[in-house]
Amino acid sequence: MKNTISAFVLGLFLVLSVDVLAQGPQFPIVKGFGGIFEIPEATERPDPKLEYKILVDLSTGAEDNKAISRWVDNVARMMNLHGLAGVPQENIKVKVVVHGGAIFTLLNDENYKERFEVDNPNLKVYEALKAAGADIMVCGQSMRARNLEVSDLWPGIRVAHSALTTITTYVPQGYVLLKF
Repeated sequence: MKNTISAFVLGLFLVLSVDVLAQGPQFPIVKGFGGIFEIPEATERPDPKLEYKILVDLSTGAEDNKAISRWVDNVARMMNLHGLAGVPQENIKVKVVVHGGAIFTLLNDENYKERFEVDNPNLKVYEALKAAGADIMVCGQSMRARNLEVSDLWPGIRVAHSALTTITTYVPQGYVLLKF
């Protein structure tokens, strides 16, 4: 009897474990980054019929410069969360303005390696974000304050006059501001 109960409990554990593992992270919009999970019991979800205009104020530096910044990955997560809820990719308008300590996540591999002794792990995330339609900008004021040139950075960016003026330009146009 004891062995039967133990076998049942072990079997149940294995079935539940396989079920949880089968529901691994999903990447509906930003491929390979920002993995998210379906939450079937969620009653509060994005409305797939709405257009989402989101401006991400990305200023927090990476906690570990040898790994992908959780803040850069969080932009991918945010886009994927909307996609998993059924919002079509064309209805998700995302602009990211990078400044402050986060500016180093935009260094090209040569400059990143010189500073942190590894290739920039964030560039693949930025590439995937751009492929998913995100517009990535860097604050020109932050560049100058850190003696950086456009050639020091990932070539997929646009240079903004400043993060401050980018925010004051897009918020009145209906963009929701998220601070990372």
